Amino acid sequence: MSELASVGQHFMLGLRPTTTLDPLDRALLRDLRPAGVVFFKSNFPHDLPYQAWLESHAALIADIREATGRERLFIAVDHEGGRVCRTPLPITRYAYARHWGDTASDVGAAMGAELASLGINLNFAPSFDIDSNPDNPVIGARSFARDAATVSARGLAFLQRMEKNGVRGCAKHFPGHGDTRTDSHYDLPVIDAPLEVLRERELAPFKAAIDSGIGMVMTSHILFKAFDASLPATLSERIVTGLLREEFGFGGVVVSDDIGMNAISALFNDQEAAVRFLAAGNDMLTICSYWTDTERARGLARTIIDARRSGALDRRALDASHARIESLLAQTAQHGVRELPETAFAAHATAGPLFQSETAEIV
Repeated sequence: MSELASVGQHFMLGLRPTTTLDPLDRALLRDLRPAGVVFFKSNFPHDLPYQAWLESHAALIADIREATGRERLFIAVDHEGGRVCRTPLPITRYAYARHWGDTASDVGAAMGAELASLGINLNFAPSFDIDSNPDNPVIGARSFARDAATVSARGLAFLQRMEKNGVRGCAKHFPGHGDTRTDSHYDLPVIDAPLEVLRERELAPFKAAIDSGIGMVMTSHILFKAFDASLPATLSERIVTGLLREEFGFGGVVVSDDIGMNAISALFNDQEAAVRFLAAGNDMLTICSYWTDTERARGLARTIIDARRSGALDRRALDASHARIESLLAQTAQHGVRELPETAFAAHATAGPLFQSETAEIV
């Protein structure tokens, strides 16, 4: 086992845009042994019939597992509904969460069953963001509603049924992406709402998710002036440790949004950012080839190793982070890939409103 693998549990990697395992991905998975991988649209064959693409997909997962050498692994995807859908048909294309209404629970159950059949055990959903800013270019109908109570109720209904069917959820984008005028994929959003507004509005659904026992929270690449005027949530100890862990009592896994996104990517050109990330109370860095060269994970991993060796990173804190990740992995189902009957898809098509457009997905 390579030295990089000693910190591999702190990484979630998005594969290169191929439907078979790219040799560079294979080498990186072998050397780093990340605790999770993320699928994008380009990792699925969209020009094959169901049985054929399912066979291809099963072979890809088998190769990933063989390369990492991990018995337990997060196999993740962003599957929210609307344009946030990576999978080919006949996987059901639901409308955005805003349109689910009282069917959120049934949609969660159907999504869970379908994703589990693809060997996927982690969905980066639901979005617990509130659609609080009509000028927001990236959240909008991805949010369940414009008020905290509805977002909390429908988000939890969706989450509980999806997890009951074997697919873990992730509350995103903490502390809330709804009140931005900027898309963090392209620039760093700044939220200057007063603290009392954030507590009553943006934070309430996340608190509800944490109180319900959710195991994973994703942080956002957003500067919240009321909490930390100098660092985005991704790197802020005040937000991750002070707010999320200490005030809200969250003891699960904190995963970043993709650090290749333009809001944060330049900060991680300094590899010491990986040390600051873990010191802030986070657990897993997400690095996806859609936005960046995943080979940068090697340098970030070496920096973590050097900081552990020198004492710049508290070994006890690293051990605690490792334990959180391993505990969640131990509680996360590991699915085989299997074909679902036409009757299952027919039933799922009635679970909630379907998406009508076939335009490219939001990433």
